[in-house]
Amino acid sequence: MTANATYMRMEIDEIPDAAQRLLDGSAASLAEAGQRLRTLQPVMVATIARGSSDHAAAFLKYAIELTAGVPVASIGPSIMSIYGRELRLDGCAAISISQSGKSPDIVAMAQSARRNGALSIALTNTAGSPLAESADISIDLAAGKEQSVAATKSFVSSVVAGLAILSHWTEDDGLKVALGKLPEALGRAVTVDWTPVIAALKGHDSLYVLGRGPALAIAQEAALKFKETCGIHAEAYSAAEVLHGPARIVEAGFPVLALAARDASEAGVAEIADRLARQGATAFATTDRVTVAQRMPFVETGHGITDALVLIASFYGFVEMLSRHRGFDPDRPPHLKKVTETV
Repeated sequence: MTANATYMRMEIDEIPDAAQRLLDGSAASLAEAGQRLRTLQPVMVATIARGSSDHAAAFLKYAIELTAGVPVASIGPSIMSIYGRELRLDGCAAISISQSGKSPDIVAMAQSARRNGALSIALTNTAGSPLAESADISIDLAAGKEQSVAATKSFVSSVVAGLAILSHWTEDDGLKVALGKLPEALGRAVTVDWTPVIAALKGHDSLYVLGRGPALAIAQEAALKFKETCGIHAEAYSAAEVLHGPARIVEAGFPVLALAARDASEAGVAEIADRLARQGATAFATTDRVTVAQRMPFVETGHGITDALVLIASFYGFVEMLSRHRGFDPDRPPHLKKVTETV
């Protein structure tokens, strides 16, 4: 680590240790949350979050639906904070995610969910925060202080916490094993080299980021980080959805980053990446199954869900470098601040 490293780079390098610290330090509360869910057998899970935390919630939506077979829906926090509408959530669980735990609209919706019958679980990096105090069970992410405006380690820890709860809820031994190996995999992922994409983005201020299943949530988080740290207009699409209109503007040199995990969606994502490359895109894909798009290195974890998660650790290292390459300070994006307290 160099003396002039950005906070963002240092926090990216802390991701593996933060994940391990969470799995060790919050083991009892993660197991308790899983046990409560197993007892409840919720008919539906609601998520309450914004920004990067909402992308973590989107990742957990896919993980829960794939593993537990329970539908997951995102609730707009403004339903309560602005419109004052209570929702009937008997027999449901509600997972609220916030790094600071202070945003009034997140807290208001979480409190409403609990009032209206939901088992309320809060994932927050701030113990004793209003969100933590409003929940039946609060999970301390234990990610440590995050000084860069762009969330990195807190995003990963939010997903790891949700997956750990899910593994206890469903008693999924395969997922438990994968989580045990995850910090080591994240350690490898943060060193992966994606610098070839930097040259491809020269002269471009717009691109598509593609994914499918859990990797779609990773694409959404990546698109946000392109905007936050680099001032690049990035849009995230399902690899299936991009052909329904958005592919129209993909012409010679248009950048496309396809984030493929080692799961049932990999072949399809590779096929779309190749199709867009034939159309003229400068396409990159994290899979060996492409024949026209450029192959990007990736870390395998042995489990499709955690394979998708480690992609963001590699992306974070790349986008921090890209931000500096384009003359920006990734720690202090203009017009943004670390904690956004919306009503």
